[in-house]
Amino acid sequence: MKLIITGSAGFLGFSLCIKLLKNSHDIIGIDNHNNYYDPKLKEARFNKLIKYSNYQHYRIDLSDQKSLEKVFKEHKAEVVINLAAQAGVRYSIENPIAYIKSNVVGFANILENCRHHNISHLIYASTSSVYGANTKLPFSEHDSTNHPLSIYAATKKSNELMSHSYGHLYGLPTTGLRFFTVYGPWGRPDMALFKFTKAILEEKPIEVFNNGQHTRDFTYVDDIVNGIIKVLEKPAKPNLQWNSNQPDPATSKAPWRIYNIGNNKPIELMKYINILEKALGKKAIINFLPLQPGDISNTYADISALKEKFNYTPSTKVTEGVNNFVNWYKEYYQK
Repeated sequence: MKLIITGSAGFLGFSLCIKLLKNSHDIIGIDNHNNYYDPKLKEARFNKLIKYSNYQHYRIDLSDQKSLEKVFKEHKAEVVINLAAQAGVRYSIENPIAYIKSNVVGFANILENCRHHNISHLIYASTSSVYGANTKLPFSEHDSTNHPLSIYAATKKSNELMSHSYGHLYGLPTTGLRFFTVYGPWGRPDMALFKFTKAILEEKPIEVFNNGQHTRDFTYVDDIVNGIIKVLEKPAKPNLQWNSNQPDPATSKAPWRIYNIGNNKPIELMKYINILEKALGKKAIINFLPLQPGDISNTYADISALKEKFNYTPSTKVTEGVNNFVNWYKEYYQK
């Protein structure tokens, strides 16, 4: 299969590309290599990708419609997996326009190119952050997502709505995946595990928001990748039993689906930190802080729909996943 994967030099995109390249798929990678975090990490991922003969790479921003269209025209891919986005809840408070440009304008350009170039299936990244002010746990695809608490979450919710419109108007099959706190080797430096590891090794304080009262459905990157590959094999189809009088918010008359993809086993943040301390063999110096604006206190994925449709079962225990990350971190940074 020939696939276009955006965000291919990013954490999740890189991990997915490596797995698909090893399975002999042809990958057209797109990434703008921005400096939201240390570009050296993206370059290191990129240097591993280009070793595969079945990989081609383009340094393009999704907001550049003309350059994006050239890639679609030239390569005639079958499937698009859109993982490129401006990520991070906290940065969206400081720089909301970056999120509109990347996550709204960029995603609109992806949809338009899929529409005009016979793409059979668009898979795209959404986020658990869309659940916003919801307090009912676990989060279900049937729950309301009308009250996002950050611009980041609002842009991802817009992606879900835009893709539904394209499914309804043009018959474009789309599947949105709401990721729950992905972690693992080659992760992003702005994420908790990466920041905590760096600070603990340097014997600096770590900032723990909400006074450590968070729980998170931490999901190991390999489990996420395996889930995406399962979804790849089954494009969304219209729900022929869809009832307009009792619409199911997780399905549609259009070829449009939304799924949670998480570990389904949330743990307390303080327990997560304790696991990390044991992996590093060092205690953390903790600076407790109030709840950060835009943050959700607890996340917990109901993954029953993904299990039923795709036999998705995450298998990596948090202890194993954290140890894998620590081993990678020490090797990469020669600690």
